[in-house]
Amino acid sequence: MRALVGLDEYRGRGSGFAAWLMAIAHNLLVNWYRDRGRRGPVEEIDAALEVPDSTPGPEASLERNERIADVRRALGVLAPDRQRLIALKYGEGRSNAEIGRMMGRTEGAVKALHHRTLRELQQALDGADASAATEGGRR
Repeated sequence: MRALVGLDEYRGRGSGFAAWLMAIAHNLLVNWYRDRGRRGPVEEIDAALEVPDSTPGPEASLERNERIADVRRALGVLAPDRQRLIALKYGEGRSNAEIGRMMGRTEGAVKALHHRTLRELQQALDGADASAATEGGRR
């Protein structure tokens, strides 16, 4: 980029175009090492080891894995056409029109089936949450 931006400044004073490009690259590399040296190795290590406050802990991972298992169980009890709809919509990213062509339905019928399927999934997941709460919070 630096060479393209400065192309109109190239004069070709005997050393050639390749030498001019190498000089640009050399200067960029020298500047990079100089800037890196100012930070110092300890500061670089500290920066590399920083863990953002938003990084989830093991509890969040466990809860997420349990939620994924709940969703899989809920999907498993859906009718086959509803499972296929979810797979096409969210697994393959297909549009309602594409799904309609693949399933032999109108786009409107796919939208309605999608809405009913999501509502059924939500009810199944709410039921899973309720049963986990009655088990004394064990999950």
